[in-house]
Amino acid sequence: MKNRDLLIYRITTGLVSLLMAFSATMYFIQHEMVSETFLSLGFPTFIIYPLAIAKILGLIAIWTNKSKMLKEWAYAGFVFDLLLASGSHLVANDGGFAPALFGLIMLGVSYFYHRKLFKPYAQ
Repeated sequence: MKNRDLLIYRITTGLVSLLMAFSATMYFIQHEMVSETFLSLGFPTFIIYPLAIAKILGLIAIWTNKSKMLKEWAYAGFVFDLLLASGSHLVANDGGFAPALFGLIMLGVSYFYHRKLFKPYAQ
């Protein structure tokens, strides 16, 4: 049972990590395209680079497991990011909400199994 839970945790965390790493990479490599998208969604472009850096730091916090508090903050930050992304794309009606919604679901499963496996707080 624990092996199955660990496998589910690693797969879902890996999928979220791929999504976040891909988006952070796009923020650096395709900055012009991302800037246009941010402007069309009503967001300022000055947050692109800090958001990319925050995503990378969040992934490091989740995978290194050095600090329980940082890991919780990383999960929370990803929830806010994915909620805002899916909501913005839904309002803009551009069809771009699916990856964010998928990421949000995978993040929820990852967090559930993280809590189940690692028991971050005494209960």
